[in-house]
Amino acid sequence: MRPNGLKQLAAAGTPAINAWLSSDSTYIAEVLGHCGFDAVTVDLQHGQFGMDALPSLLQAISATPAMPWVRSSGNNLAEINKLLDMGAYGIICPMIETAEQAQDLVDATRYAPLGRRSFGPARGLLYGGSDYLNNANDTILVLAMIETPTGLENADKILQVPGLDGIYIGPNDLALSLGISPALSWKETALAEHIPSLIKLCHQHNKYSGIFCSDVDMAADMQAAGASLVTPGNDVQLLRSEASQRIMQLKEARS
Repeated sequence: MRPNGLKQLAAAGTPAINAWLSSDSTYIAEVLGHCGFDAVTVDLQHGQFGMDALPSLLQAISATPAMPWVRSSGNNLAEINKLLDMGAYGIICPMIETAEQAQDLVDATRYAPLGRRSFGPARGLLYGGSDYLNNANDTILVLAMIETPTGLENADKILQVPGLDGIYIGPNDLALSLGISPALSWKETALAEHIPSLIKLCHQHNKYSGIFCSDVDMAADMQAAGASLVTPGNDVQLLRSEASQRIMQLKEARS
């Protein structure tokens, strides 16, 4: 089966850099995949598209060196089965708050005896290889999002669920659920304690840790803190940031 580059990086102790796709443009998906990102995650939860857009987006990413990932819209076995069958090599599932919910996620992403995933990999077999069934459980990365106080409280138990690779921290929703404005710097709030504690907990359990970052500075801080994967904003943020910078430079040049 095609190896998972993210697992190879983790084994080498190298943090992965992940792109985040919120638009349904296959061209942007392909461009991001060729930029040097280790993975491109298609955001089905908040992205401006539906399930029908996923096959083309995953095909575009698969034509690049980046690993094709998806954030599911929820912890739904039927949907997650489809995402994996389409060729996703990583699943990020939102709003996991308990070990029981994490077990449901494992059930949706792992073939028996680890889980209850139904066999029908379709495009996953084309992308992964003819021995997909024998190796999918060990190759595909599965992360549970921690983004609520309950998830924070149960993180230790969640990380102990067999078949779960680790967690993905959602700082914006975590901040909101703690009564903190996401507009504030994470360093100025309780997140400055909670986020490093979650990453440290992953290290203690030898599990994977990912996090969405508001900017490059936060991503650099998370790498330094030992996160396995950082996401330095989404596609629209990258476009807006670069466009704003170029416009500002040109306006300053003409004044």
